[in-house]
Amino acid sequence: MNPVGSSGASVQQIIAMRQQIIDRSDALKALHAPQPAPATTEQPGGSFAQALGGALEQVNAVQTKSEALGEAYQRGEVTDVAKVMLARQEAGVAFEATLQVRNKLLSAYQDIMRMGV
Repeated sequence: MNPVGSSGASVQQIIAMRQQIIDRSDALKALHAPQPAPATTEQPGGSFAQALGGALEQVNAVQTKSEALGEAYQRGEVTDVAKVMLARQEAGVAFEATLQVRNKLLSAYQDIMRMGV
């Protein structure tokens, strides 16, 4: 047995695995790089309804993107399963956040309705 030779092979394997992880990390960073926001003429003091509507549109866009990636993967057009799973997780988190906001708004509404005048 040559412990030095086997150690050298394992070091090479570790370096190769490290490089694969770095490559995948770079791909994920590129996927989620901040994209420039579209220019809007909306005033900073816009209404709550406009802000809520905009947030719901963003969640819908994320879910639509996730669905499109899933369908493309099923057709064989997209081969990166990590990209598909990441999009699904992002859509799930966006939906869960929307659900929590709805619950807080409903709770606040009920609290206001219980107030005495």
